[in-house]
Amino acid sequence: MLMLIDMVNNDKIRAGRNRTLTVSEEEIPVLKKGITLSSELSDKTSFVDMLINADALTVLDRIPDECANLIIIDPPYNLSKTFNSSKFNAMSDNMYEEYLRTWFKKVCAKLKPNGSLYMCGDWKCSSSQQKVISEELTIINRITWQREKGRGAKTNWKNAMEDIWFAVKDKDDYYFDVDSVKMKRQVIAPYKENGKPKDWEETEDGNFRITFPSNFWDDISIPFWSMPENTDHPTQKPEKLIAKLILASSRPGDLVFDPFVGSGTTCVVAKKLNRHYLGIEIDEEYCLWAAKRLAQAEKDMEIQGYNGGFFWERNTLNLQKKASSVRRPHS
Repeated sequence: MLMLIDMVNNDKIRAGRNRTLTVSEEEIPVLKKGITLSSELSDKTSFVDMLINADALTVLDRIPDECANLIIIDPPYNLSKTFNSSKFNAMSDNMYEEYLRTWFKKVCAKLKPNGSLYMCGDWKCSSSQQKVISEELTIINRITWQREKGRGAKTNWKNAMEDIWFAVKDKDDYYFDVDSVKMKRQVIAPYKENGKPKDWEETEDGNFRITFPSNFWDDISIPFWSMPENTDHPTQKPEKLIAKLILASSRPGDLVFDPFVGSGTTCVVAKKLNRHYLGIEIDEEYCLWAAKRLAQAEKDMEIQGYNGGFFWERNTLNLQKKASSVRRPHS
């Protein structure tokens, strides 16, 4: 494993301003202290703030049922994709649904009776996910977010959207804090009533309106080389995206569970927002990246695109920085 990590970090020539996270051989022994192996779980009585390096299928039975307030799942989509030392192969819709069923019911068992669950997907696997989720939970909504990166296609529309299914155990009893996920949008054509701004505010930095969040998100930036949250994980989700889910559907001190943690975004954002985390990841190198990001979160609590208690539109970085001086504490 040391050779693999060394090759991944050193074979790539990166620009001087490239901030993509890497792990050196010297860091590995320290980072491993923050990772729990499956062989060590039998001695554990608490699964709070734990990053587990294991196959989720082999350890789910060891995790207490109804322990998580919120579950966020970013499983392999129904695409052929290489994840470091392993590869996921595309399959028929029926086979993909059976794959989801091998672990989804067990994952749902970890959710508290009033808990919420989000599952990420794309156009190709979203319908299969909807079907399998509906077998165990009540679907409340489908979020579609604009994934602005991606290759163009000459014989098809460019794929620039992904879905997130929002589901709960009890449709009459679940937590949702809409005030924590409101958007701060620039007002292009300000409307006044009796000479005063109507539903917007006038500031030195421009005109803004605080809006309720919808199920279409066009303010997300995919992590790229100049962002400190960026890793070489092929399907890394942005911290801003996960922050919306965590703030809306959990309280400070709640436990957020991710059975396919990848490079650690869910755990890192949970920590930054004063929630507890529990994550499982089969790949050792991804676990090391997650452990390093968790260590960095001790000192850097910033989430790109979230300042002053609001989520900002893209390309408003300078305004966000000004707002950070009066940032509202996470609550």
